[in-house]
Amino acid sequence: MTTIVTILSEGYADWETALLNAGARQYYGIETRFATPGGKPVTSAGGLRVMPDLAVEDIDVAAIDALVVNGGTAWSREDAPEIGAVMVAARDAGKTVAGICDATLALARAGLLDTVRHTSNSPDNLGPTGYAGKALYQDQPSAVVDGRIVTAPGTAPVSFMGAVLETLGLRNGDLDFYLGLYGAEHKAA
Repeated sequence: MTTIVTILSEGYADWETALLNAGARQYYGIETRFATPGGKPVTSAGGLRVMPDLAVEDIDVAAIDALVVNGGTAWSREDAPEIGAVMVAARDAGKTVAGICDATLALARAGLLDTVRHTSNSPDNLGPTGYAGKALYQDQPSAVVDGRIVTAPGTAPVSFMGAVLETLGLRNGDLDFYLGLYGAEHKAA
């Protein structure tokens, strides 16, 4: 069974991976699991308290297909959770590694954005991480896929959902339908 593990941090942005996880689970039958640093409960920006399935430290990258990092204010702090080792291990194992909004900071700190096209909330957002991929930054409002690395600004949960599912080989008429459905409000009248 295809498995997606989403990493949540304290104050995570509820909306950023909601469509991805709901669509993956409900429409595609994908197993969705949630991890937090230390396996501790976290509370979202909107007040939703989550008891995770596992600790980040216990993620077995051999047993998953995608590792998704949900955005939130924790990733922009100096004491941001350290999750670089599991992200690098997932990338090295050929798994999808995805980050949205400020979660792209975690990918940049781990060196995952040094050699791939990527995006974030703004061109200046990733600079403080000291990463070496500035020349590959794509200043666009939708998700960017380069190999199995997916990045998106926080305002792009729909294209992020589509990009992650596409890297899992699920690009078909159903996915196109869901992308159209969830993105319909953004189409010009």
